[in-house]
Amino acid sequence: MIRRLKYHEIDFKKYSECLENSKQRKYSASKDFLDITAGKQWEILMYNNYEAVMPVPFIKKGGLKIVVNPKLCQQLGIFSKTDNIQVNDLFLDFFERKYNIWYYAFNDSNTFSTSLKQRKNFLIFPESYETVRQRYSPKRKRKLRLDEEVIAKSEVREVHLEEIWDFISESMIGTKNQEDKKSFLQLFLDFEKAGYLKTTAFFYNNAVINAVAVFYDEKTVVLLGTFNNKDFVKLSGSSVIIDDVISKNIENKVFDFEGSEVPAIEEFFRGFRPELVMYPVIAHSKQHVIKRILKVL
Repeated sequence: MIRRLKYHEIDFKKYSECLENSKQRKYSASKDFLDITAGKQWEILMYNNYEAVMPVPFIKKGGLKIVVNPKLCQQLGIFSKTDNIQVNDLFLDFFERKYNIWYYAFNDSNTFSTSLKQRKNFLIFPESYETVRQRYSPKRKRKLRLDEEVIAKSEVREVHLEEIWDFISESMIGTKNQEDKKSFLQLFLDFEKAGYLKTTAFFYNNAVINAVAVFYDEKTVVLLGTFNNKDFVKLSGSSVIIDDVISKNIENKVFDFEGSEVPAIEEFFRGFRPELVMYPVIAHSKQHVIKRILKVL
């Protein structure tokens, strides 16, 4: 009942229809998103005739496929009209038997009969902006009340990446090395060129001190990147621009913070009073993957 289809074998019309009509819909499982983040190094598992689908991205090492979620891709998993534990178990069994899995994240609607490790995400669901803002923590509301002097010297506006390229490059944190940073920056550029990404910046005295890179589709806005000048933390520019994006979109789109395992970032996100949503993952060490490969060989 579960079949593996390589990239060139996928009927993308049926695949997209399954995603869009699914209970678990996620922007990150779309063809465009995966083509940008994974190239054509992804395939799918299919249940019956696109009744349920599961995208599987991979990298190649020594001619072998190793499953790992690509950069900026938080959740994938199984997509179907209803989330069926029995069907999900079939996918999970096939997946674990047939693939070398380094790291794979299912989506927050997927349930299984066995227990998997859970990670955190934070979402604000569509509602009136006034209602959403009213729920912000007292601290976040204070941060959004800028001094008149700051207001007079500041501006929030959308920019193209190239306008603030040096700032983003210098303020990007969490990358392993220069090559890793370049690959992230290239992904942001590719999303912008494809029409999915907008960057909003906070300017103070005509200089950018904060920026957010946000992915947009028909139903979701996603915080893909935040960039800050640490010398101006007290001005709360990040809070202001995130609130600005929320105010313009939350009436009809989910706002996805993309979660974080870093306590300080989690605390910052929680100030906007989003809902905590857990999602299951499979995570193995490199040593585990190598041992599995050697065992199979």
